[in-house]
Amino acid sequence: QLQLVESGGGLVQPGGSLKLSCAASGKTFNYNSIGWFRQAPGKGREGISCISSGGRTNYADSVKGRFTISRDNAKNTVYLQMNSLKPEDTAVYYCAVDTVRAMCVLTDSYDFWGQGTQVTVSS
Repeated sequence: QLQLVESGGGLVQPGGSLKLSCAASGKTFNYNSIGWFRQAPGKGREGISCISSGGRTNYADSVKGRFTISRDNAKNTVYLQMNSLKPEDTAVYYCAVDTVRAMCVLTDSYDFWGQGTQVTVSS
């Protein structure tokens, strides 16, 4: 079974940058779509970005132009580069794998989830 572990979160000032990693083990995800989601206090889970097995990407309007998703299939790892961070980006960030769809979507229907990593943007 596929296991996912997120890392790279932390405390950063507004305007700063962080790079999150999602490492898979137990099984390759080279043929799957991968999504990044986040959940802020008191809010529902939000899909922010995804990348298909072929490398096509989607972004939520809230992060478009600031965040970049990428994947390294040789390392079985997906990344989320976050620039120009804002206080409203504060949330727990999760990566997830979709084993069904060929094209990635920003819905909440994914099969495997990581434990999450906290991102806090504050001055």
